[in-house]
Amino acid sequence: MSERYERGQVIRKAVLGEDHVERAEAGKTELDAPFQTLITEGAWGTVWASDGISRRERSMLTLALLAALGNFEEIAMHIRATARTGASKQDVLETFQHVAVYAGVPRANQALKIAKETYAEMEQDIHRTDR
Repeated sequence: MSERYERGQVIRKAVLGEDHVERAEAGKTELDAPFQTLITEGAWGTVWASDGISRRERSMLTLALLAALGNFEEIAMHIRATARTGASKQDVLETFQHVAVYAGVPRANQALKIAKETYAEMEQDIHRTDR
């Protein structure tokens, strides 16, 4: 694999978690392998690898864009990533308030609903591992 792919895998694991990436890799097939390479090199090995802005800021931008465009299926994954990127719950609230004003209240409302559910799941996961 390319250097950009390798760098992308390192960053992808750092942001999304090693377990998530391992599950994605295990589910990769001949059909989607080229697509997985594309997003690993492009999104993770280029965009997320840039030092131009922090991972916290990149996380907030990603959540805003997902919500604004109605791509709700990836919001939970990126909410979970905030534990690794440094974006706080307050940052996420501010992000979705921005979405409400500039992209519409219904999309921000749906994104916030997903965030609340995901944070609740994350809290349950923490309590399960504490036992």
